[in-house]
Parts: sequence; C-alpha cells; structure tokens
Amino acid sequence: MKPISIQFLLLLTTLIWYGCSGKGAEQRAEAPEVDSTAILDQPETHGTEVKEVKLTNPLDQTMIKVGSDIYDLKCSSCHKLTEDRIVGPGWAGVTKKRKPEWIINMITNVDMMLAEDAEAQKLLEQCLVRMPNQNITPEEARSIIEFMRKNDGEK
Repeated sequence: MKPISIQFLLLLTTLIWYGCSGKGAEQRAEAPEVDSTAILDQPETHGTEVKEVKLTNPLDQTMIKVGSDIYDLKCSSCHKLTEDRIVGPGWAGVTKKRKPEWIINMITNVDMMLAEDAEAQKLLEQCLVRMPNQNITPEEARSIIEFMRKNDGEK
C-alpha cells in the first residue's frame, strides 16, 4: 500500500475548506430560508364522536376507490393490508373485530380514543407509537371502512 502524499492531503484540505467556507457557503447563506410557520400554523382537525355508521350491501365501489386512494396516501406507510404489523397493526380482519363506529372514531379522533377507549389504549401499548392525526374527515373515514371491508372479503 502506498502512503498518502502530502500533495493529496493539501488538495483534499483545500476542497473541504472551499466547500465549507468559500463561495459555496456564501451562496448557501444567501439562499432564502423556508418559512416553516405556514406548515406549523395549519390547524389539526379532530372529529366529533361518531355514534352510528350505516353500512351498505353490496359494497359501494366509489367509496372503495376513495378509501384505497387515502390508504395509499396516508395509511400504507404504517399499516399493511395483511395481519402483519409495520408501525401500526395490520388491517386484515379489522372490520370483523371492530365496529365501524370504533374504526371511524379511531381514524378521526385519536386523542379521544386514546383517552377513553381501553382497546385503543391496548393498541398503543402493543405498537408503542401513537397514531398521528391525519386530518381525515368522517366521510373519508367511511370510505376507508368500505375499502377495509373489501380487503376483508366482503362483496
């Protein structure tokens, strides 16, 4: 193995120094900063408790499509459609285990459910991660339930 030459070390040092304190740093300093207040000032929406959900038979195909799109965008990074857990529990069989009112309330008002519902509290103990508020409306949550029902084999 050849020893590293002094010229190479000087070149490397010069490049690092230029990148950190030369023209590149000046250009970065002049770049406009991102206004994070626009992101932080967005209000969270929390649903009110849903007491009754009417299910349709046969399944509503339009709602399934909306629910699938929401799942892809907001849910799939934490929930699989199988029984496997990623961060949150898998969705397979969820409509057989839980009432639709429970599912909608868990989706639209996590804070209330974690404060008041023993089953939601057990899920938090198992998963160790609190479900974030996704700002999903009750209508969107109803579409998610229709998608879950299809995933559970209903027609």
